[in-house]
Amino acid sequence: MKPRFSVCVYCGSRTGATPAFVDAARSVGQWIGANAGQLVYGGGNNGLMGVLADATLASGGRVIGVIPKALVEREWAKLDCTELHVVETMHERKRMMAERADAFLALPGGIGTFEELFEVWTWRQLGYHDKPLGLLNSGDYYGPLLAFLRSSVEHGFMNEWQMGLLRVDSNVAALLSQLAKESSASSGAPDLTDI
Repeated sequence: MKPRFSVCVYCGSRTGATPAFVDAARSVGQWIGANAGQLVYGGGNNGLMGVLADATLASGGRVIGVIPKALVEREWAKLDCTELHVVETMHERKRMMAERADAFLALPGGIGTFEELFEVWTWRQLGYHDKPLGLLNSGDYYGPLLAFLRSSVEHGFMNEWQMGLLRVDSNVAALLSQLAKESSASSGAPDLTDI
């Protein structure tokens, strides 16, 4: 059965220092599953990645994992994904994840998460895709980054239009509903906001 919504989620291969991050990852997975959605993610079984994938599967959602061969042992590839793709390079991983997604969402994570978010955000502002982007600000994890980004606007290196491409919220259901609505508007997919 075709999923109603496919979201690429970037998040940590660690759980972080507060239970709020684990709770948020679990809630995202539960929302995806409850809304007949599909998770596209990095294919790992560790940290928030594993929590997210487990919650999606347990809630009836599909999980597409994409992991480079070199990271299969380091990130402990999640073998019970609906589909697990083992690829050669990080570039291949990111391309496949982007192609399989209707929207992108970043949860708390480290430099890999930051890099993935900034890449798809850059692609969006350049017109390489028109898929919506979200940032889940659990426990105000991204508060300092958002303050820095606002200072980039103040200093003239970014503008409000670029900032407006990134949807930011701490409420899982509100943010995912917004991303689903925006992705269906741009792709003609069904609107999930009435679920």
